[in-house]
Amino acid sequence: MTAIEAMLHCQAGEFRLDVEFEAGPGITVLFGPSGSGKSLTLRAVAGILTPRDGRVVVDGRVVFDSRAGISVPAHARGVGYAGQRPALFPHLSVGGNVAFGIRAGSKQARARTAAEWLARLELPGFEGRSPGSLSGGQAQRVALARALAPGHRVLLLDEPFSALDESLRQGLRRLLTDLVQEGGLAIIFVTHDLREAHLLANRLVVIDRGQVLQAGLRDEVFRAPRHRRVAELLGGTNILPGRVVRRDAAAVTVAIAGWNAVAASWNGDPQPGDPVDVLIRPERVIIRRGEPAALNALPARIRREFDYGSGHSLEFTPLGPGPSLVVDLPSRPYDVLGIASRKDWMLELPPGDLHVMPAVPSRRETTQESRSLPGPTSRGS
Repeated sequence: MTAIEAMLHCQAGEFRLDVEFEAGPGITVLFGPSGSGKSLTLRAVAGILTPRDGRVVVDGRVVFDSRAGISVPAHARGVGYAGQRPALFPHLSVGGNVAFGIRAGSKQARARTAAEWLARLELPGFEGRSPGSLSGGQAQRVALARALAPGHRVLLLDEPFSALDESLRQGLRRLLTDLVQEGGLAIIFVTHDLREAHLLANRLVVIDRGQVLQAGLRDEVFRAPRHRRVAELLGGTNILPGRVVRRDAAAVTVAIAGWNAVAASWNGDPQPGDPVDVLIRPERVIIRRGEPAALNALPARIRREFDYGSGHSLEFTPLGPGPSLVVDLPSRPYDVLGIASRKDWMLELPPGDLHVMPAVPSRRETTQESRSLPGPTSRGS
């Protein structure tokens, strides 16, 4: 069941926002770089700003339709909202802030509900505190409690963990996933933090320069981006230019730096001779110390490595034709394989983890081309 349907067209100075997406029960993450239009999108859905044109539906109810002249005010849209700034009411206590949006029940019942949410957000006993006595992280959690307390089925969160340390973030991520499982909550969560997007998202909407580049189930978007720009935004370090050699029903063979690789995943309609980009995520490359794999075996040497404590990032250069690659490896396999004592390895690129995308300009090229053009130019293929 769809909880949110949004088609929005906004103009903020020279910035244009033209987005369309849907969100159902679970956590839908709006992901993109700072300034891409994520917060603007959320504020338009919440009713905090009015789009120039578009339509927003919440739980089957039209709350905004520019053509029909419908614009339901923010407080009547039936959504909880927490922005990047807590925006607490200074004249109310912490408990009063949290209870503010609760419409049903007696004053005592509303106060109990506020206290329960504060306790779930690790702020027990804070009801009588004044907003001015709170730290930034505490104020952010009070704002989140205020958004949750009315019991709306749709929750809109704009980088709500930005002022929190990692231990608190972990607890609140668990709380959000618990709320989804407990009551079928639909959450739209804005972040530019790639790790947070991967940890939280059931569905992922990738936004760049006011455009939705790709939307879908999290793993589908991470593993099969439409083109290079989506792959770049999602942390794709191994994006390899190549040219299609042949294609059959099950695979595409691509020449990459003089080395042929077989890929079992692709977007578009790659044909022999077409220029393409090929993606393999660094954690999907297999390091072998024995016999090479039957397909996509690449002899390579470690050129440089970085130790991150929980894992290692290894930069490989080929020993013959082929691309340079980055491989991410957890600490335990790194030790078991004895990576530190050896430089030359056989890399395996499983066909199912090699993804072929139509070749399109990179962000740098697109930016150069767009300098003389009005509005956003990056569009999903």
